[in-house]
Amino acid sequence: MQTSVTTTTTAAAPALAPEAAARRRARTAPRGPAGTGPRGRAGTRPGTPAPARTAPRALPPHAVFAERLLAVLSGERPVHWMLGQTVGEAYEQLVRLAPETPLRSGGARPVLRRCAAHPPRTGVVEAFASIAVGERVRAMAFRLERGADGRWRCAAVELDGLHARVPAQSRAGRA
Repeated sequence: MQTSVTTTTTAAAPALAPEAAARRRARTAPRGPAGTGPRGRAGTRPGTPAPARTAPRALPPHAVFAERLLAVLSGERPVHWMLGQTVGEAYEQLVRLAPETPLRSGGARPVLRRCAAHPPRTGVVEAFASIAVGERVRAMAFRLERGADGRWRCAAVELDGLHARVPAQSRAGRA
């Protein structure tokens, strides 16, 4: 069995003038809104060095804990999720508050609107948060303490007067 190889030759393509080559490259560039800027990384010009990347800014501990407490008190996370992140009576307070899921709304997930803190002394932060629950705005206060290992833990939680709620039967007796 013999194998034959066929080769074909073509005439060399004529060299393009430099202006024609530039026009040809310009025609092949992307058109429209996505192709209107220079090629390369977004927001940079070709040939310029890329900006140095910075690490994303870490949230302050009171903002992190406000989100965690919101997740537990809205029923999104179970109470035991906070076991290693609480000290003292805070876990018991969460156990009493969480079954009522006081921050659960019928519609969208509750949203942390504002969170601020005051450090009364080194290693302690007292914080408050306002939370939008549907049409209503709720208040939450909590205390964080830094442990010997450097980690922040929640030491107390209060939710806009739920600790002082009067049962419905005793309210009816007063009226």
